[in-house]
Formats: sequence, C-alpha cells, structure tokens
Amino acid sequence: MANRRSSRRQFLQAAAGAVVAPYFFSDSPLMAQDAQTKSANDRPVLGCIGVGDRWNAVGPQAMNFADCVAVCDVDTAMTDKAKARCEDIQSKKGNDRKVEVFGDYRKLLDNKDINVVTIVTPDHWHSKIAIEAMQAGKDVYCEKPLTLTIDEGKQIIKALKETGRVFQVGTQQRSEMSANKGEVKSQFLVAVALCRQGRLGDIKKVQCAIGGSIASPVLPKVPVPSTLNWEMWLGQAPMTDYVSSPTGSSNKNYPASRTHYEFRWWYEYSGGKLTDWGAHHVDIAQWAIGMENSGPTSIEGTAKHPVPFKDGWPTVDNQYNAATEFMVKANFPNQVEMTIRHDTENGITIEGTKGTIFVSRGALRDVAGTVVADLAKENPLPEEVITKLYKGKKPGNHMGNFFECVASREQPISDVYTHHRSMTTCHLANIAIRLDRKLKWDPEKEQIEGDDQANGFVKREQRKGYEVVA
Repeated sequence: MANRRSSRRQFLQAAAGAVVAPYFFSDSPLMAQDAQTKSANDRPVLGCIGVGDRWNAVGPQAMNFADCVAVCDVDTAMTDKAKARCEDIQSKKGNDRKVEVFGDYRKLLDNKDINVVTIVTPDHWHSKIAIEAMQAGKDVYCEKPLTLTIDEGKQIIKALKETGRVFQVGTQQRSEMSANKGEVKSQFLVAVALCRQGRLGDIKKVQCAIGGSIASPVLPKVPVPSTLNWEMWLGQAPMTDYVSSPTGSSNKNYPASRTHYEFRWWYEYSGGKLTDWGAHHVDIAQWAIGMENSGPTSIEGTAKHPVPFKDGWPTVDNQYNAATEFMVKANFPNQVEMTIRHDTENGITIEGTKGTIFVSRGALRDVAGTVVADLAKENPLPEEVITKLYKGKKPGNHMGNFFECVASREQPISDVYTHHRSMTTCHLANIAIRLDRKLKWDPEKEQIEGDDQANGFVKREQRKGYEVVA
C-alpha cells in the first residue's frame, strides 16, 4: 500500500508540473495525465456517488485521470449500468480492476484507498455527502448547484477549512466551451476578462437569461420502483408519496416524477431554473462584475408558479412547484444592477459605459460598441490576462483542472467560496419570489435584514438522520 501511495503522489506531482504553460485560445485539451499513466498504481483512486443521467458525462471524464473502484446510487438500475460502463472503459485501457457497488455512500467513503469522489446526486444530497466526503479525507468534484440553502454553503465552507481538501464545483462554463462556431475558446473567461480589464468601462447592468421551467400534470401516487430506495432518496426532505406519470416530463428519457432529472422542478429538492441554470450564468455574471466574493444588498422579483403557495410553500403536493416564469432584480454594493429572467435569449448581457456584450454557450458578440470585434483586430487580450484569471493554470478542461489541483493542493477554478456567493444570490431570488416581496441582504454578515420569516428560508428543517452539519 505504501508503494501505491508513493507512486500516486509521484504521478500527481508530475501532472502538476506538466500543465503550467500559459494558455490563450488553445485547441489542446488538458488530457495529458491519461496518456502518461499506464499502471493502476500511478493513478488516483476514484469513487462515484450518484450515477444517474449527468454522471454519464462526469464519470467517464474523471476516469481520464483516475481509476474508478466503486459506484454508489440509491437506484440499483443506475449502479448496474455504471459498474458495467466503468469496467468497460477501464478494460479498454488494460485495467482489469473490478468496481464495487454500494447503495449507501457512507460505505464507499469507508474505503481508505479512495482519495477522490465525484458527487452527481440530486441537489438536496450534495452538501451532506460533500461534507462527509471531506471529513473522510477525500477530495471532491461535485455537480452544481452545490447547495439547497444558503446555510448549506456556510457548512461546506466550514468543512473545507477544517479538512483542507480540494473541491471543484461542476460549473464548466468557467473552463470549457467555445463560441462563434469554434473561433473563440473559453468565451465566458474572455467575457469576464474584458470586464475585469475595463474594456467595457464602468459596468452598470448585467442580465442573466436562464430560461423557465415547466408545469406538470397532476401526478398520481404509484408504487415505488423496485430498484429505488425511496426513503433514502428523499434524504433531508420530508417523507412523501411516490408520484409519477408517463407524460408531462421535461426529459424524454424519464417519466414525470419527483426523482430522476425531474427533481429540479420541486422546491423540496432543488430551486428550479434559478438554481439549475442560475448556478452557471449568475456565477459568471458575479465574477465579471467583481462581486464573486460578495453579494447583493437587495433583491426582489415577480414569478409565476404552477401551483398555489401560502407563506412561501406550495399547497399542492402532486405537481411540480418551482417557478415557471420569473423576473428578478438584484442590486450590488458596487452599484451594478443584475436582472435574472426566464425569457429572451439564453445568455449573459453585460452593459458598460464603453460597450455592451452578450455571451452564451454558442456566442460572444457586441451588442453596442466594438469591444469583441476589436479582439480580432488591433486589441487582442494578452495571454497573461486569461492565465491570471484562471489562477495561473490552463483552461480547456474542467475535470483536468480539478485533478491538476488535487496534485498541487490548490483550490480549482470553480471553488466553493465563490460558488457559495453566486448560489446565495440564486437562493435569495427564490426566497423573494416565493414570499413575493423585496429582501434586504447584508453580504458581510450573510443574513437577511429585518425579515424573520425570510430568514427562516436560509436554513431548512431537515428530516432526522439526514441533517447537514459540518
């Protein structure tokens, strides 16, 4: 065991030294580790917690850098497929390592050989598993949105400080993607750099268009699938009936229900589009305006919910309840106004005194002025601007950045501290629209001012045995 850990440390140190070259609009993905490691003893050991729909992208990406030895899910239909896929991927690389299957994540965390975990569960499970993973000595890659409440973000930060683990949040827009038919690499980084360099002048407004969610038909009570541990899936959320319908889903691969994929349209387990896509666009917007370590001072909005509400809670329990439409405005300490809305083209519009730009997963363009056009002409961004923004490392692969930081023991590009701040804005937006009133927020003390009822949403009551405590 000592030799294995020694060789793994040597791999991680080599990997850290292999990717420090400056980067700007490079086509080369950060995948060198996979090519350099032929022995299982040379690679980090991975455990995957939550292996449903999204894991099919996250898990194989992680296996470019680590060897998976265990998968876990409360649905055996998911773990059976994941185990087979892991073993198939690894066998093609000459690795015949067998993959254990667990239905309880705590048993996976007990494996002391595992030093890295991915967490790709429904949102209401992220924080508890992440905290216990760090306490068990694991580095963590967790999908967004990281938290269900503002308090959960505080708990994760507490655990991170106490354990010193490396933690990457799966907000891939900070690292990847390209725009304008591939002509612009890492366009969100470029947009942030343009703002931070002052090319747009003083930023006045930023708009995050993130799309709306859907309403569902009335979902009848049906038997729990034989493969699913429904009680554990619910976790901290209240015990309730299992409801489902073959029609009305937002994802053709799954029925309308409380579970797979569709959980995001229930406030019990998520925050609707305001946390699902807000985790991406609000994150980039706060980074661009220099508020990534702060938050709004006030927030208000209007929304359309698919069911009636009383005191901020849905009064119907057999239909999706997250807002389908919304218009939210937040004011920040630097006098920037942020709008978060369901309509108009998905993306981020940033308005400054010298120009306005729009950035999305497919585009980076000028709305007013020639700031973007000038990049290809007389005023390109210097390489060191992007490198510095990306903490001195090379963009292009979000998972690669995580494993590079596992080696260097630095926090990755999508760190917990700034993600907590952007998620706080999203959570406040949901509280404001659920209570239908303006909230005042103290970003230094991290508390809602003068509204006890609203402060009651900062932390939720959690079912016994599933409390989130660092």
